[in-house]
Amino acid sequence: MNNEIYLDHNATAPVREAVAEAMMAALRQAGNASSIHGFGRRQRQLVETARAEVAALLGAPPQNVVFTAGGTEANNLALRGSGRRRVIVSAIEHLSVLQATDGAEIAPVTAAGVVDTEGLAGMLAADSEPALVSVMLANNETGVVQPLDVIAGIVEQAGGLLHSDMVQAAGRLPLDRHAVAMASLSAHKIGGPQGVGALVLGRNMPVSPIIRGGGQERGRRAGTENVAGIVGFGVAARLVREQAGGNAAMARMRDRMESRLLQAFPDAVIFGADAPRLANTSCIAIPGMRAETQIMALDLAGIAVSAGSACSSGKVTTSHVLQAMGAAAEVAQCAIRISFGPGNCDTDSDRLIETLLTLRGRTARQKPEAA
Repeated sequence: MNNEIYLDHNATAPVREAVAEAMMAALRQAGNASSIHGFGRRQRQLVETARAEVAALLGAPPQNVVFTAGGTEANNLALRGSGRRRVIVSAIEHLSVLQATDGAEIAPVTAAGVVDTEGLAGMLAADSEPALVSVMLANNETGVVQPLDVIAGIVEQAGGLLHSDMVQAAGRLPLDRHAVAMASLSAHKIGGPQGVGALVLGRNMPVSPIIRGGGQERGRRAGTENVAGIVGFGVAARLVREQAGGNAAMARMRDRMESRLLQAFPDAVIFGADAPRLANTSCIAIPGMRAETQIMALDLAGIAVSAGSACSSGKVTTSHVLQAMGAAAEVAQCAIRISFGPGNCDTDSDRLIETLLTLRGRTARQKPEAA
């Protein structure tokens, strides 16, 4: 019997069975999607079918989808290929946005983790040069959802372009309600394979390639297409559209867990609790219990959680997101992220809390008595 519990869906979601089957079928076919013979044309058809499925997530024309090697590359392509010299990014962006360009201006956020729209408007007004602004739809660490439509209006009024990292929001929020110049997606967050993503362009939005040496993706991204990965991405995109819903049940499960955890640890801090959040995400700090200690104890108990982003080479570091929200360092270093998926249930969070209570008891016994 497998007693392991996976509560790290924001890092990567398990690959869906239908996705794996479609990828295996694609892998069994020969041919390069850029070849003009029959083998190549069949591969091209697979790519274009998947392109249409991914485009449908945002209600975009299929030709506006540029396949990449993941969300990180999509973010880099957006920021480095937009043609805009002036770049403004929010302080809580993924590192693939924060570090994509040199000299990016940093827009502040509130203590709740929401972009300070007045501050952003002031930054845009302070310089007449039109900017590219990048604000994620939903934060990968706290789950806080940004007022993207309000931000889009501010950026448009200033003559700017808005890019949004929608990697964590895909499959959890409607994406086609937001008018942005560019949006980044990643397959493995929605039950697709790792190593494939997309940049979806708005109408008449040009982008210059950052990977050169071939005419693939309409000249916007060189390199032989990862056909099997793209096929898996397409199937995952179709499935999350067909199976939309379940947020209310997920939010109930998260809220129940947070309520029980606060009963067990009254001094715990839930980041972003005063803002709209993804239904599956909870970022919690228990003062006095460092994140790495919690993660190791939970891992030994067969429970997988993380400390913020999973893109830090396995290191547990103080979150720049929580720092931007004004969290004290001694609290931020105790924060863990719990992210549910469709296969989780209340007993999973019950085991998590029981394990943390055991850890607290063990830690208290190990503390030296005062002299």
